[in-house]
Amino acid sequence: MAVQSSFSIENDKYDDDGSIKRTGTWMTASAHIVTAVIGSGVLSLAWAVAQLGWIGGAVTLVLFSLITLLTSLLMTNCYRYPDSVHGKRNPTYMKMVENILGGTQYKFCGLAQYTNLVGCTIGYTLTASISMVAIKKSNCFHKYGHEADCDTASYPYMAIFGIFQIFISQIPDFHELSWLSIVASVMSFSYASIGIGLSIAKIAEKGHHLETGLTGLVVGVDVTSTQKMWNTFQALGNIAFAYAFSMVFVEIQDTVKSSPPENQTMKKATVVGISVTTFFYALCGLLGYAAFGNNAPGNFLTGFGFYEPFWLVDIGNFFIIIHLVGAYQVFAQPVFSAVESWGSKRCPRSMFMTEEYNVRIPLVGTWRMNMFRLIWRTIYVIITTLVAIIFPFFNSIVGLLGAITFFPLTVYFPIEMYLTQANVAKYSSKWIGMELISGFCLIVSLVAAVGSIQGIVSELMIYKPFK
Repeated sequence: MAVQSSFSIENDKYDDDGSIKRTGTWMTASAHIVTAVIGSGVLSLAWAVAQLGWIGGAVTLVLFSLITLLTSLLMTNCYRYPDSVHGKRNPTYMKMVENILGGTQYKFCGLAQYTNLVGCTIGYTLTASISMVAIKKSNCFHKYGHEADCDTASYPYMAIFGIFQIFISQIPDFHELSWLSIVASVMSFSYASIGIGLSIAKIAEKGHHLETGLTGLVVGVDVTSTQKMWNTFQALGNIAFAYAFSMVFVEIQDTVKSSPPENQTMKKATVVGISVTTFFYALCGLLGYAAFGNNAPGNFLTGFGFYEPFWLVDIGNFFIIIHLVGAYQVFAQPVFSAVESWGSKRCPRSMFMTEEYNVRIPLVGTWRMNMFRLIWRTIYVIITTLVAIIFPFFNSIVGLLGAITFFPLTVYFPIEMYLTQANVAKYSSKWIGMELISGFCLIVSLVAAVGSIQGIVSELMIYKPFK
């Protein structure tokens, strides 16, 4: 028996374009933003600040925050086109680019967006497994001492995370994940707060004194000049990745109800979401650097700068895992939706593609199953899990994802769409200012990508898989 949607109560209320009526508010949109932004990126900020120093770290955190806020606010007005309030809705990032900038830009956007969405799900699989391993190590160190050999392979934990995601991925629609985003955003607040609290406690320890500096790691003492350069580039990518959520920004706005106008609601959600995120990032990065100094670990909750209280470290890592379960879905759902829409259009009469069936699950409710969705989403999770197992390089992968994500999706397309939507005159002061911002961010992204690729190559030379 064919049905309309899955895991949902049948509802005959629809929006003007025939889609299910949207019910999101600035609070739910803010929760989606916090969930999408605060992820694995927060864990590498202490390390990134250590590479850049007090001045460079603080300035870079604030600068990336302001750029992300500016371009996000510009993009809220592009949700409807040509008029920002009464125009036609653009329900996805790619649709927005296609309608405003045209077909060529649309193809480039699609390549950039879906590469990054897939990359983030791989990164989250890796990060979740690192936190699972950290819990096991924390208990091992507590039981046998800090010098004990507690090394543990991460790939079995990546497999566990992947198996769980196979089940969660069967929730088909992005608008049905508000509850998961709210839970995940609470988790992100919690583990960021634990990391901040542990950093403060470490700073307050009697006799605590670690080497820090205005410019970070010292050439000739901590690193060579070449290492300093590569680490600086990679740190820029790490911080850029920490703010990467633009690829799901439009999909988040598409969950917001139409009254008041979506752009007004989304502007409020954007200011709240990015402000909260920046505050936590500054605390995690700067306090983490103060706690660990120039020896800050790549992941400040799993690098074992903290051993005790072991149970609090365990709780922090458990919260990271729960958060990443939700964040994985925030980034995977647009990929799922794109492939399923393409399949339905290509084979509209195929029962395999389009037919859905009621399956009664005790204590859960009615699951409306589609065979194509079941098989395709399972294969996707398996592939992303395998890639994470093959390339488990946290800081380098995070830096590369940030470099690839930041310029095209966070800066270039939002600025170009705004200039077109607002009919900004070419070579006007506003046009020149926007293009200068775009050019600066391109340079930052290129050097960050180069630094991260160098890091991956270096780690591949000594990496032995499945060990």
